Amino acid sequence: MSGNSNAKTAFIDFVVKEWLAVASGVGWLLTCVYARRLPVYSRDELQVLFILLVLFVAVKGIQQGGLILNLARNLEKGKLIPLKLVTATFFLSMLITNDVSLLVVVPLTLALRMKHKGIVVILQALAANAGSALTPLGNPQNLFIYWYYNVPALRFMATMAPFSLAFLFLLTISSAFLGTDRVVRHYLPLRKTGGRAYVHCFLLLLVVLTILRLMPTSSGLLVLAYAIFFDRRVLRVDYALLLTFFFFFGIGDNLQVLLQSEIGRTHHVFLFSALASQVMSNVPATLLLSNFTTHWRALLWGSNAGGFGSLFGSLTNLIAYKLYVSHETTSNPAAFTTAFLLLGYLALAFSAALYFLLYGSA
Repeated sequence: MSGNSNAKTAFIDFVVKEWLAVASGVGWLLTCVYARRLPVYSRDELQVLFILLVLFVAVKGIQQGGLILNLARNLEKGKLIPLKLVTATFFLSMLITNDVSLLVVVPLTLALRMKHKGIVVILQALAANAGSALTPLGNPQNLFIYWYYNVPALRFMATMAPFSLAFLFLLTISSAFLGTDRVVRHYLPLRKTGGRAYVHCFLLLLVVLTILRLMPTSSGLLVLAYAIFFDRRVLRVDYALLLTFFFFFGIGDNLQVLLQSEIGRTHHVFLFSALASQVMSNVPATLLLSNFTTHWRALLWGSNAGGFGSLFGSLTNLIAYKLYVSHETTSNPAAFTTAFLLLGYLALAFSAALYFLLYGSA
């Protein structure tokens, strides 16, 4: 009897934790039944799944090796601690993805006693979304748009530069005004950086060159080969997110067959992607809408702007929120939630205003 109860509890915990993958799986099955067909996966879609996998593995290796954490620990020295924490999150997210940058820097922030700790964490969440928007490998939806629409890397970054740089300016000003009265609490001791961490740095560089199409996609097999034979721990990555991508690729293909339509107006693409992200998160919103538009720039802006706002706008928001409210040193989650949503929706409104200022006449 207890075995059945434990299995039921484990199943419920899995559904709650991986609700997005479960919901997308159900959607995939329903669209397959309704369309009476199995979706067709393109070569580009399969390449995106593979590149995401090797990117997750390489970043996981660097994270477990202690290199990034030790670099982050240096931020607690000197003055302007909030400024350094927020800007570090911004720049780290460009290379190691928005989610991982928060998983590294937010625990460090919570291990310090400082004024306005909750605001600092919120600014870090905004910084992770804004910084990751600049590069193709900063977040999953960027990587998909970059690969799916075959956008040149420099053009991609030039498109998102006004978005990221405007937020960097605002976040720098905001965090510079926060107090730095703190006492270091050594919850996160320095770790010895092993040689494997540097190997994974090289492998991450290999993945970046692959993403930039300077190396063949098959180069990613070296990342998997090293992990399998020398460091299997790094294979414990977010397979639920990969499944979510797989399911939404299929849902999009089925819906495209069923609806046989396209979103023609550029501004509609921006608005639909930004608003859909508030409910279903920006990654699945991007995957879904890509089947109905060729306007990659509007989709790129909309999905990254949609990362702001609700807690569901981006998985990054959920990570920052969960880390803060579940930490033993924090209190008053209602006030934190209110501030998180208020600043998030202000950032969304600013993003929309900036988009229409730049592209309103397009």
